[in-house]
Amino acid sequence: MRKKEKEITDPAEIEQIIKQAKVCRLGLVDGSEPYVVPVCFGYEKNAFYFHCAPEGRKLELIRNNNQVCVEIDTDVEITSAEKPCGWSTRYRSVIGVGRAHILNDEADKIRGLTVLMRQFGEKGPAVSFEKADRTAVVRIDIENITGKKSGY
Repeated sequence: MRKKEKEITDPAEIEQIIKQAKVCRLGLVDGSEPYVVPVCFGYEKNAFYFHCAPEGRKLELIRNNNQVCVEIDTDVEITSAEKPCGWSTRYRSVIGVGRAHILNDEADKIRGLTVLMRQFGEKGPAVSFEKADRTAVVRIDIENITGKKSGY
């Protein structure tokens, strides 16, 4: 990271940012083009989970190249100044890279959906298998994660 004073090195602070967020941006590779899409997610033990339709662009891209990137930002504020070049942004963010895995096992899918629902405050069982069977669940195993903040 170029500006070391903005780097977040405390794993607990990185996890707190992740737990506070409700949406992450998922970066995939489509041939020679990047493809970024926002997804609702859950996070547990260095893994992100998201769900989607059982067919579609995200899953095709993951099948072709499962190397992915996730980005999360929270506490974003624009700070104004008298001169335009004095404006700034306060934020906290996390970027992680890893490998995406489309889950097929019933228990793994339900586990992923449960983690996702907990991200949104749900305390009970997330879903029945009947619902899990109609959706795709993806786990992203994070290999490297960094945090950055400005104005905090």
